[in-house]
Amino acid sequence: MCMKKNNGEKKGFWLKLDNAAKIFPGQNSKTWSNSFRVCYELKEKIDPAVLSRALEDIMPRFSCYDVRIRHGFFWFYLEKNENTPVIMPDIKNPCHRIKFKENGRFLFKVYYHGNRVAVDVYHVLTDGHGGAVFLSTLVARYLQLKGISIPCEGFVLSLQDKNSEEELEDAFVKNATSKAKYKRADKFVYHAKGTRMPYHTVNITSGIIPFDKLHELSKAKNVTVTEFLAAVMLDVLCKKQRAEKRKQKEVSIQIPIDLRRVYGSQTLRNFTICLRVKVDPNKGEYTFDELLKQVKYQLRLQKNEKELNMMITANMGIERNILVRALPLFVKNLGVGISFAFTAEQTTSSLITNLGYIDIPEEMREHIEKVVFMPAPGKVNAARCGVSTVNNNLCITFANVYEESDVEREFFTSFVKMGLHVKIESNRE
Repeated sequence: MCMKKNNGEKKGFWLKLDNAAKIFPGQNSKTWSNSFRVCYELKEKIDPAVLSRALEDIMPRFSCYDVRIRHGFFWFYLEKNENTPVIMPDIKNPCHRIKFKENGRFLFKVYYHGNRVAVDVYHVLTDGHGGAVFLSTLVARYLQLKGISIPCEGFVLSLQDKNSEEELEDAFVKNATSKAKYKRADKFVYHAKGTRMPYHTVNITSGIIPFDKLHELSKAKNVTVTEFLAAVMLDVLCKKQRAEKRKQKEVSIQIPIDLRRVYGSQTLRNFTICLRVKVDPNKGEYTFDELLKQVKYQLRLQKNEKELNMMITANMGIERNILVRALPLFVKNLGVGISFAFTAEQTTSSLITNLGYIDIPEEMREHIEKVVFMPAPGKVNAARCGVSTVNNNLCITFANVYEESDVEREFFTSFVKMGLHVKIESNRE
């Protein structure tokens, strides 16, 4: 077994927020909280008492999550949380706003229901990869406590180890070395409209597709699965905008990229950057094959170490600016809040974030039905989706702020027309 609880955690432990995390506290409001959900669906009903013990067991291994957020005069920071996290029955509105003084001041929440265990994570702590590692280790420890032998490999961390310096580092600072200038020139783009639901409620729709079939389809087109999914989303939104017969705007899909694969980082904190692929319908009607080419060329042009380094360095520019550093925290928060209020998601029509293959031991996979990854619903994006794959089940989950489900319906219908079987699950009544 991998478990050996570390009772020697230093009370004086603290961390600066990483570069990506610094903007999120200033965006945290009654109408928006930048969080995400990772959910494991097991093949047996969850035992809450065992799950609670498993959570307590793994916390010393994740010192960068065993924290609460505090603020000084100039910056927010994270410090050791002396409270014990608790598990809760699941709720209908996942990715609800994180309030810093609730939930024992933890920045994540662990839920269970039936055979599901889920974690909602505030983006200040980490990105989707870090959340998946945390939940995978939790589920592995749960299965161990149930008497099942699970080795520590892939996303399952050994509880005998302490966090290494690399796991705790701000990988943005380490890798922001470019001398080139990066110019942001994004336009306000098309957004699908609908009947807005009350804040902090969300319509969830998941489609489960055989990974091998979709991979075969993507390979035949000489694109990756992520590129294929992005092209389908562009196609759906372009057709929707054209049917509305209004002034045509660019359609843009935001795609977060895990930089660990590029730079070989082991950080458990945020290390993701968002790329965009876009088309302008005013140039003419695009066929699906044309959209595939647009996505492929645009994404691969951006997704190389030098281009990414330039973007990372540009993001670090504000943090390194002496004048900005000298501003009191309340002024920084005000600036972030105003900027977010006027520009939030205005340059993206939707988002597709793909965790990829969930790397867990073979002994663990036989107890897992599927893994669900879901971003928080947006403010103006009609539907944002997360993607994850385990046991040949590729799960695409939409979080929608509108009552209408036409975007999701047309998206999944596209795959049915291509001959793929799609199993639909939803919280819609």
